[in-house]
Amino acid sequence: MQRAQRTFWFEPSGNGCRRHMPLLLLLAVAPLRRVVAPRPVTPAARSHSQIECQQALLANRLMSTEQRPCQRYGHGYCTCYVCRHSNKQGSPMTKIYQAYQGYADFSDPMRAWAGAAAPMLGYRFPGWPDSLALRKLAAACELFSCTQLTHQRPAFGIDSVEENGRTVSVHEEISDQTPFCTLLRFRKETKAVQPRILLVAPMSGHFATLLRGTVNTLLRDHDVYITDWHNARDVALSDGRFGFDEYVAHLIRFIEKIGPGTHVVAVCQPTVAALVAVSLMAADKHPAQPSSMTLMAGPIDTRINPTAVNQLAKSKPIEWFQKNLVSTVPGRFAGSQRQVYPGFLQLNAFMSMNLERHLKAFQNLYNYLVDGEDEKANTIKTFYAEYFAMSDLAAEFYLETVQSVFQDHALPLGEMQAFGRTIEPSAIRRTALFTVEGEKDDICAVGQTVAAQDMCSGIRPYMKSHHVQTGVGHYGVFNGRRWDNEIYPRLRDFIHSHQ
Repeated sequence: MQRAQRTFWFEPSGNGCRRHMPLLLLLAVAPLRRVVAPRPVTPAARSHSQIECQQALLANRLMSTEQRPCQRYGHGYCTCYVCRHSNKQGSPMTKIYQAYQGYADFSDPMRAWAGAAAPMLGYRFPGWPDSLALRKLAAACELFSCTQLTHQRPAFGIDSVEENGRTVSVHEEISDQTPFCTLLRFRKETKAVQPRILLVAPMSGHFATLLRGTVNTLLRDHDVYITDWHNARDVALSDGRFGFDEYVAHLIRFIEKIGPGTHVVAVCQPTVAALVAVSLMAADKHPAQPSSMTLMAGPIDTRINPTAVNQLAKSKPIEWFQKNLVSTVPGRFAGSQRQVYPGFLQLNAFMSMNLERHLKAFQNLYNYLVDGEDEKANTIKTFYAEYFAMSDLAAEFYLETVQSVFQDHALPLGEMQAFGRTIEPSAIRRTALFTVEGEKDDICAVGQTVAAQDMCSGIRPYMKSHHVQTGVGHYGVFNGRRWDNEIYPRLRDFIHSHQ
């Protein structure tokens, strides 16, 4: 299981340093039970929706058989990824979420107590000598309190933005909403008509607030909307499945909502879904086809310069991912019995890729707190407060993406399917294309995103542009100083030139 924590291809995953050492130990020693292969089924039985099978599991939970019949085809058994391996009673992954939640329920009150005690221990009473021991104890308490994971989306906290030398108020508005996502608009109090941007946030273990800096920069010259994906554990099973097709359907729906002339900006993982959505709209000659599409640091073709993350995604069959990384939401949450890839496992996996860097960051945080360097300490605390806000992924979306994007390379091979249709990026003609990559990106290496330029052969050369930003890794493509000063001006000019 230790290797399993380093095999996830997605973005941020891992553990808050020593916060989850008991969980890591639990994951390492949990026995893996073999799953009985499903019985043969008819093609019709294979094609029915996974949600019906999940509901069948609930309806037949008292049955003693290891393989439960599906709801529609009582004579057969479901072979979808979600149901095929979850039917085995007692599988360790069906209980790992409960084990984590029990650990969190036990340890989180301790973190709350530690956070409350830290200011009192660090307070310097007038006339009393400074105590190094108390400062160290206060720093240790505050450090411990900072390692708490949360499943709630943090606030964007964007109340104003600088526009043409003046401060403009910003208000969040819900433009559209489904059980799985909210289309959030950052409405500025200005009469100026600006290009409308749909910022497609990744669904990869973190909330859309991870792009707070991206939104804040885009707001200078644009009317910004963002896909605010919901935590899958808070979505009721009765709301249906959420796979790759449903993700694409959401993007098309939101583009229609914003209207013709929309500019799509997809960051990392959703670049594939964005390209699929625009391809479908182009093939259908949809009147709301976007004016431009920007793909930033995305896994369009992971055969090119494969990173360690890409290689690990191919090192195991898809059944292994289902068996070892998918769990069931506990009964106490709204999404009870929904199959998910838990956020805490994603956090484990991603942080383990750069464990030394994270441990060093927490060591620095402790030293800054002891030395009273509050500004430096707050910078680290702010980052990890966002980093430890995690969201579960629907199992269908996770498994379908891993297989089609990272294992089968379906899009670059011309085999990508959505809604039973073959995706043809060459059908795009009216939408301008801008691709951005980071020189030091160790998640989506140089060459993987620009591959979209060749796939979109129907777009005229003057409507295409590509930029490789030197000196930045994955996160630096859409956040930080170089994003603000070097990448964003190019993106802004590209969008305005195709407005």
